[in-house]
Amino acid sequence: MNRDAFTTQFNRDGFGVLRGVLSGSRLADLRRVVEESIDPPLAPIEFEADVAYPGSPESQLATGGQTPRRLLHAYGRDAVFRALARDRDIVAALRSVLPEGDVCVSQNHHNCVMTKMPGFSSETHWHQDIRYWRFDRPELVSVWVALGDERVENGALRLMPGTHCMEFDPGRLDAKLFLRQDLEVNTALMASSVDCELKAGDVLLFHCRTFHAAGRNTTDQAKLACVFTYHGSQNLPIPGTRSARFPSIPVG
Repeated sequence: MNRDAFTTQFNRDGFGVLRGVLSGSRLADLRRVVEESIDPPLAPIEFEADVAYPGSPESQLATGGQTPRRLLHAYGRDAVFRALARDRDIVAALRSVLPEGDVCVSQNHHNCVMTKMPGFSSETHWHQDIRYWRFDRPELVSVWVALGDERVENGALRLMPGTHCMEFDPGRLDAKLFLRQDLEVNTALMASSVDCELKAGDVLLFHCRTFHAAGRNTTDQAKLACVFTYHGSQNLPIPGTRSARFPSIPVG
């Protein structure tokens, strides 16, 4: 897909995919660092038990309670992640959909390796990434880099096209700001969702207001992805909020 087509799709649907961004050698380096960080688990790390999503172990003391969900602070973990966050093809795509000022990567949101392990992975219900973020404007982009193939069977993302342009009354969301599944207006919207299956090295960009969800990993292989969040340099985090805890880093 050329850059103009990508930008058109992103603006219309709230997401777009760049195919084959990472080579085999870069993927191998990233997977090696990730695997070394999982066994033994190197802090900071979030476990499946910590999120209490459907399918999560009841506690870290329960069977599967030490199953990792996210390796946190990826940008500071290793040079391979810093290079990935600054990848010129990714930054160029970001500049086409975040045209205001330079592009910055947040150290406070995502900035992680998402792991979906066999056996104890959880299900994530429909949500928008912006729900807990506090910026001057809700204009941020999440970048999802597949380190292996992502299919429905191992919990690939599902997205709702066009929801980044829609307004949702508070009553359509539950107490944790997930889309309520007991409302007909919401279930009709869920029927419009699409599965985003990726090959290793593909990169998904999606708007922070695009509703998305993911199922469990029903295979016997771990699913791994690097995820970063970006914003324009003139769209600032609100002081005193979690979004402003660590400074963002200009990447291009």
